[in-house]
Amino acid sequence: MLKSKAKKLKVEAYILYFSYKDSRVSWYAKLFAICVVAYAFSPIDLIPDFIPILGYLDDIILVPLGIWLALKLIPKSVINDCREKAQELLAKGKPKNWVMGVLFIIIWILLGVWFSWYLYNWFLAK
Repeated sequence: MLKSKAKKLKVEAYILYFSYKDSRVSWYAKLFAICVVAYAFSPIDLIPDFIPILGYLDDIILVPLGIWLALKLIPKSVINDCREKAQELLAKGKPKNWVMGVLFIIIWILLGVWFSWYLYNWFLAK
């Protein structure tokens, strides 16, 4: 049962990815959808998985909640079209996009550097 729920979430994440490219979707729905997809597929979590209990909180609650909210913003006709594309893509095998993976890692590193710099200036530079 848990495995089927995880597979359904993966399909829904790909639906959001494909709906981002659809012109029938509003700009705010696209923005929210791409943020959810980026977080869902990011190799780095907001809360690292090695932290007991809290580490999986984002995977169990935040990602499904974000997917659910994003799907509510997208028209049903777009979701149906994108569901077919997502199932075709997953039937071919798990896609790998190393460029996007590297991009996510660079973004997380830059955010970490910026946040560290901000904390340094806030607490230690005074």
